[in-house]
Amino acid sequence: MSRKIRVLVGKPGLDGHDRGAKVVAAALRDAGMEVIYTGLHQTPEQIVEAAIQEDVDVVALSILSGAHMTLFPGVLALMKSKGIGDRLLTGGGIIPPQDMKTLAKAGVGRLFGPGSSTQDIALYIGEWFAERSGEDARAAKPRKVEKKPRATVRARAARTPARTASSRTAKRRAPARRSAKSAPARTRSRPRPRGKR
Repeated sequence: MSRKIRVLVGKPGLDGHDRGAKVVAAALRDAGMEVIYTGLHQTPEQIVEAAIQEDVDVVALSILSGAHMTLFPGVLALMKSKGIGDRLLTGGGIIPPQDMKTLAKAGVGRLFGPGSSTQDIALYIGEWFAERSGEDARAAKPRKVEKKPRATVRARAARTPARTASSRTAKRRAPARRSAKSAPARTRSRPRPRGKR
């Protein structure tokens, strides 16, 4: 019987950019995995503790701060010391190829750099899980999501007139104009001359 792969996505250290981590988390969820996202500014201890509590199969780290040579080995050492060293530690970020090779020799799984396909990430995790457990994981073969070409979106935007907040308020605030025929004649009243007291 197949079961969902459980993945913990973590953002260790002081890196405050989590858009990529959220994109990967959503892609893994769409591929049929159960994803837990820890949020920003997590310590290695917090990530490993969450991995134990959530009983995950995979720990995926997103590191853009340049601290990958400290954080990946630190998390891996903690995973081994806490008894979950058999789980996959993978991740991505701005990591030079030389550092990827060094981390792979230390026991870290495949790392993904900028521009990596989210389908490749899901496929790698699914294959690792199937090989490790012998189970037919639901996410071993991620489904392909058909995307609409950008040209249709741009064409639709070109047909729709742009409405900005200033154009809407200008239409609301514009006073109604009267035609010359319907407008009553205005007479100017002169101020009364002030007399002497």
